[in-house]
Amino acid sequence: MKLFALFTAAFTAVMTELLPAGLLPQLSASMGVSQAQVGFLVTAYALASFAAAIPVTALVRGLRRRPLLMVVLAGFALFNLVTAVSDSYPLTFAARLLAGVMGGTMWAMLVGYAARMVPAERRGRAIAIVSAGITVALCFGIPAGTALAGVLGWRTAFAALSAVAVLLVGWVRWAVPDLPGEPAASRAPLREVVALPGIRTVLAATAFLLLGHQAMYTYLAPFSPGDTGLVLLVFGLATVAGVALTGAFVDRYLRALLLGALALIALAMLALGLAGAAPLVAVAVWGAAFGGAPTLLQASLVEASGPANADVATSMQTTVYNAGIAGGSFLGGLVLDGAGAGALPWTALPLVLVAVTLATRVSKRPIVHIV
Repeated sequence: MKLFALFTAAFTAVMTELLPAGLLPQLSASMGVSQAQVGFLVTAYALASFAAAIPVTALVRGLRRRPLLMVVLAGFALFNLVTAVSDSYPLTFAARLLAGVMGGTMWAMLVGYAARMVPAERRGRAIAIVSAGITVALCFGIPAGTALAGVLGWRTAFAALSAVAVLLVGWVRWAVPDLPGEPAASRAPLREVVALPGIRTVLAATAFLLLGHQAMYTYLAPFSPGDTGLVLLVFGLATVAGVALTGAFVDRYLRALLLGALALIALAMLALGLAGAAPLVAVAVWGAAFGGAPTLLQASLVEASGPANADVATSMQTTVYNAGIAGGSFLGGLVLDGAGAGALPWTALPLVLVAVTLATRVSKRPIVHIV
């Protein structure tokens, strides 16, 4: 139950961050702004997470984990409720920024929290369980939120997400053990962690993958008008296969799985570009490959940093991850307005190819000390 509570926290964070991507037309019509401007709500969240992850993590490393997580979840509840009732784009934008601060704080602590709650031989699996919250949000959450908004309105979707966060506060209080923060004397400085072999390579691969992925994913609605819900559902369902494969083999074949996943994402971008639409086979390949990517990247980072430095390393990855989301959604919006939706896959492809190249330099060592 304790790991599934953290899994649900990850699910809630991803839903909060990416739900606007499935509701571009509705939010655009309701607020009187362009779909690209609605996409910038994703950018706002990601920018705030990017800016907050490292400094906030530095400030809260000494605090107990459970109360901190409960405060973050309460923040999600509040800012999603503000989004649900707001008629103002500036107010919604501000709520998204503040929600992003909550997200940056959560992602910087979540993997390290999970790793500390279980014996050393189960750490890899714990990371996979928590990271699966990302996959389930993509698989079921975003399509379900989009469908709910289609029936009851987009405000209901955000209100429901706020209610989930409120319930999760109670679940965390009941089921998740409270762990102490890190004593000041044991905290490795950021510069020492970032200098560890492999850290910068994994962070760079993360950045380029998210730049390419998010430039395409944020604007699937205009790229595939009329069947956005189906495309999102296929993408999400395919992530289940990806995360299952990753969970089964990550401990033995980390580097091969990472390389294979990134290469398949690049192949999917090529297929989308050539088709000029979203053929479901290409979307399924993209979803399956991307489904395991968070676990593969996080496992690679923990392998490079060691569990003792996981909080610091994952705070840097949170910063980079959200920089990629912000940059990708912003870049995609510019391309959408300037060249049209058909140019989006061709924008994403070279960025993902850079990530593939970087992944060839990731350490070949198995992650023996976290399994």
